[in-house]
Amino acid sequence: MPWLQAHLEVDKSRAPLVELLFQQLGALSVTLADARDQPMLEPPPGAMPLWQDTRVTGLFDGTTDADHLRAHIDEVLEEENSRSLTLEILEDQAWERAWLEHFQPMRFGDRLWICPTGRELDEPGATVIHLDPGLAFGTGTHPTTALCLEWIDAADLKGKTVIDFGCGSGILAITALKRGAGQVIAVDHDPQAIVATRSNAERNQVDERLVTLAAADFQPREAEVVLANILANVLVDLAPLIRDLVAPGGELVLSGILRHQAQEVARAYQPAISMQPPAILDDWVRLQGVRS
Repeated sequence: MPWLQAHLEVDKSRAPLVELLFQQLGALSVTLADARDQPMLEPPPGAMPLWQDTRVTGLFDGTTDADHLRAHIDEVLEEENSRSLTLEILEDQAWERAWLEHFQPMRFGDRLWICPTGRELDEPGATVIHLDPGLAFGTGTHPTTALCLEWIDAADLKGKTVIDFGCGSGILAITALKRGAGQVIAVDHDPQAIVATRSNAERNQVDERLVTLAAADFQPREAEVVLANILANVLVDLAPLIRDLVAPGGELVLSGILRHQAQEVARAYQPAISMQPPAILDDWVRLQGVRS
């Protein structure tokens, strides 16, 4: 069965109205996305920011009368807001698997690979993590995640306890376990991240050594390695908590940091953490250091 998809670009102040309008007109789903190229990083807990120019997309049953839909949108919205409306017919298909055709295996470091589920990889000695895009962010495509994966690939984690603070999809936690960590404690404020992390760990057969906890249930404890791939402002705000999670002589890895934010973040963890020179990828920074 075909589908009718409606796209409308509006200022972020109008996006909630358009979202509600699409729902009232019978949209089966409504999504909001960047209409230009404005970076939008993971927000802090409770925040739900929108792009300045937002594209609102409604998916309608293919039997929907396109002219009728356009007329109703014109009636409710001012002409300057409705004139960007575009309509397209989508043929039915297995959307998730079609999207995954564009998600190819990716290598990080010397031997670490992220592959979509079901994809075979002929790489002797490779560490392979099977992961599909899903409920939570993190498939390795963003520089912040890539920087962390490269560090894990080169690190000696055998038998160590690792805390993944802000675990998202669980990609760092799972990779650490695949690289020999004895136990990983994955923590996140988002319930969907906890679900995704547990599901992805089961798929990769490392769930027996994984502990998943909501942030509210997490009791701080020391670990030999602490990973935190979150936002720079959150890293600064939570510095007293995060740095105390690192056992003496243990290692701390921080990411989610733009180049101009690196100095401020590093200062928040010093002198307790002796920072090494930062690693940089596409204007993003990874900081790592050892607790004295």
